Amino acid sequence: MIRLHDVELSGNCYKVRLFAALAGIPLERCPVDLAAGEHRTPQFLALNPWAQVPVLVDGDLVLRDSQAILVYLASRHGDPGWWPDDAASQGRIVQWLSASAGEIQSGPASARLVEKFGYDLDKADALRRSARLLERVDAHLACHEWLELGRPTIADCAVFPYVAWAHEGSVDLKPFPAVRAWIARVQSLPGFLSAPGIQHAHDRAGDGHCSLQIKSKTEP
Repeated sequence: MIRLHDVELSGNCYKVRLFAALAGIPLERCPVDLAAGEHRTPQFLALNPWAQVPVLVDGDLVLRDSQAILVYLASRHGDPGWWPDDAASQGRIVQWLSASAGEIQSGPASARLVEKFGYDLDKADALRRSARLLERVDAHLACHEWLELGRPTIADCAVFPYVAWAHEGSVDLKPFPAVRAWIARVQSLPGFLSAPGIQHAHDRAGDGHCSLQIKSKTEP
C-alpha cells in the first residue's frame, strides 16, 4: 500500500489526495501532527529532512514535494491521460505545476495562511498577487475547459486546492466567472474528493457543469 504522510488542511497534501481519488489510486494516510512538532521528530526527518508534508512512501521510494508526487503517481499508477508521455504535453502541464508552487503559494495560499492560521505574512501583498494570478487564470479558462490538453490532468489537481480555498483568505472569486465554473467542473468529476471548506467554494462556483467522464484506473 502506498503511504501518504499528510495534514488534512494542507493544500499541498490535498492535491495529492484529490488526484489519487480521481485516478482510483488507493492511499494509506498517515496524519502528521504539526502542532505537536511531529514533522521535526527523528522518525519524520529520516523520511524528509526538509520537515515538510506531504511525503509519499511507495515501497523503497520516498518522495517529498507535492508536484513531484503528482508526477510520480500519474506516471507510475495513473491513466496516461493525466500525465501523457510526450514532451509537449508534459511541458504544458509543468507550467501549471510551477504556478502552483510559485504564484499560487505567494497569492491565495499565503492569504489563507494569514487569515485562517494567523501566519505573520503580508496579507495586502498576498491579495494583490491573488488578484493578478486569478485574472490570468480566468482569462485562460474563458477559452479552455481545463487548464491544458482539453481534459483533466494533474495540472488541474495541482491548482485546484488553494484556488478553491481562496475564500478562506478573503480572496473574492466573484469577479472570475471562468475560474468559478472550472471549480464546479472539477467538483463534478467522478471520484472527486472534498476537503474541509471546499464545499463553500462549490456554493460560490456558479452553474458550471462538467459532462466529461474520466475513467479511473480501477474501472474496467
